[in-house]
Amino acid sequence: MVLDCLNSCIYWVYLFQFYETGGHFFADSGRVLYLLQGLLESGEIGTWWLSEHLIRKAGHFTEYTLLGILLFQWENVSGLKGAWRCVRLAAACLIPLLDETIQLFTQGRSGQISDVWLDLSGILFGTLLAVFLFWIRKHQRNRTEKMNVKKLSNGSGI
Repeated sequence: MVLDCLNSCIYWVYLFQFYETGGHFFADSGRVLYLLQGLLESGEIGTWWLSEHLIRKAGHFTEYTLLGILLFQWENVSGLKGAWRCVRLAAACLIPLLDETIQLFTQGRSGQISDVWLDLSGILFGTLLAVFLFWIRKHQRNRTEKMNVKKLSNGSGI
C-alpha cells in the first residue's frame, strides 16, 4: 500500500514536472484559454478577465492540490508516524522548490518564488481538502455503524 502511494507521487512528479517543456506548456495553456473563453462566452459571461497567465497559475495550483491529496493519502494509508511525517512535510516543501529550480535551466521557462508560494498553497489546500473528505467519510461510516447497532438492539435487524 505504501509503495502504491509512493508510486502515485512519483508518477505525479513525472507527469507534471518533467514531461512539459516551455513551448509545449504555453501552447497547452493557450488551448485551455481558448476553450474556456468559448465556454464562458456561450453562456454570455464576459472573458475580459481571463488570461494565459491566470490559466498557468490555476494549473500550478491544481497540480499541487493533487499532490497534497496524494501526500495525505500516502500518510493516511501507510499509517506514517513520527519521523515519516517529516518526510511527507519535506517532500511537500522540496518539490515546489526543485520544480522552480529546474525551470531556471529549462529553455523558455523561468523559476519564480511566487510560484513556490502558489504551489505550497496548492499542497496545503489539497491536504486540507483530503482531511475534510476523510473526516466526512469517517463520520458517515460511524453514523451507519450506530444505526446498524441500534437496529440490532431493537430487534429490527437480523
